[in-house]
Amino acid sequence: MELKYGSTSFPLLLPQERLAGVIEPALPLPDQSPEEIITTALDGCESVMASFAPDDRVVIVTSDITRYTGSEVYLPLLVERLNRRGIPDRNIEILIALGIHRKQTPHEHEKILGPLHGRIKVTDHDCDDQASLVTVGKTSANIEVSINRRAAEADRLILTGVIGFHYFAGFGGGRKAVLPGIASRQACMASHFSVLNPQPGSGKNPSATTGNLEGNPVHQAMVEACAMVAPDLLLNTILSLEKRVIAAFAGSWREAHEQGCRSYRELFSCPIANKADLVVVSCGGFPKDINLIQAHKSMEYASQALKESGVMILLAECRDGFGHATFFNWFRHRTLDQFEAALRAQYEINGQTAYSLFHKAQRFSIILVSRFPNHQVEEMGMLPAPSLEDALVKAETLLQSSWRALVMPEGGSVLPVATS
Repeated sequence: MELKYGSTSFPLLLPQERLAGVIEPALPLPDQSPEEIITTALDGCESVMASFAPDDRVVIVTSDITRYTGSEVYLPLLVERLNRRGIPDRNIEILIALGIHRKQTPHEHEKILGPLHGRIKVTDHDCDDQASLVTVGKTSANIEVSINRRAAEADRLILTGVIGFHYFAGFGGGRKAVLPGIASRQACMASHFSVLNPQPGSGKNPSATTGNLEGNPVHQAMVEACAMVAPDLLLNTILSLEKRVIAAFAGSWREAHEQGCRSYRELFSCPIANKADLVVVSCGGFPKDINLIQAHKSMEYASQALKESGVMILLAECRDGFGHATFFNWFRHRTLDQFEAALRAQYEINGQTAYSLFHKAQRFSIILVSRFPNHQVEEMGMLPAPSLEDALVKAETLLQSSWRALVMPEGGSVLPVATS
């Protein structure tokens, strides 16, 4: 078995008697093309779109280049439906839900819009431009929600995006197009801060976890913010490991998203009878392991398959380093209590990811195969190794003689679920 690492791979030389299983989704191959899948989903929304008028100003929110969604397939089909209702191109605008990410380049706009590029107006959201924001209300947790004025003042608002697991919001897609997608920096930070329990020193809310929406305070903040603008329509996709559209959900922004989340959980969860002593996980190669912030997703999912105090080998090249200039600075905090106190004092989204990584490094022995210098890996609480072969040798010194391993070739896309 070959496990991907950047643009290359490592052979996994593991004796058969040591292998407890391979964790990967068994995805059905759809009969329809991506275009047909999107068309079928939109066909179910004719009653909603029948209320759209020719003079309506329509804003379509879609993701930036860091979240591939299949937008170059579904945006033209969506605009075609609007045109059929008599809405001209000049009344349609595409708003890129950057959250706190950087602006997009013209080439990135072209990739997102596909054949619509140069035809339909496209605008990047700016979370720091106060003039382009408008306050729409406060959540029950007292988060002031300010969002992009274009979206708030549109006659019709359509949300699009992709559904996937999210390590503390439960799932991506749906309401995330509004918060954090087109919200102010302050609202983004406040909603993400909900991941922590209110009481200092009490750590992360256990409901703010992968694949869970029930009682999830981060999800709740996003839902309440989205309800304040009451989008007219949602279109979300589900993608295969090869980034092909294999399902689409359209309709009410809340119900269609929840339906998509249920489907995604069924497709990308993998039941396991027992957790393992060792989990060997690859992010799936470039670009899934482009930086450590992205690779953390695979670490999070792999931890669900690992016994307490077990050993994880993570293959993550991280050719672009940490993924954010301040990420590594957080590891100056040497205990979880210090880390949490610093995060509460000056919350950063990247600090939350660093905290989550550090927490796992305290629970497990994590051997990281990457481009990072050894001293940086060690400062983050992990063990460095130059190759998978070396990592396995190091792992054996940490394991009991009867150890067995689970392998995750596409760690960023599948959630192990222990059945016992």
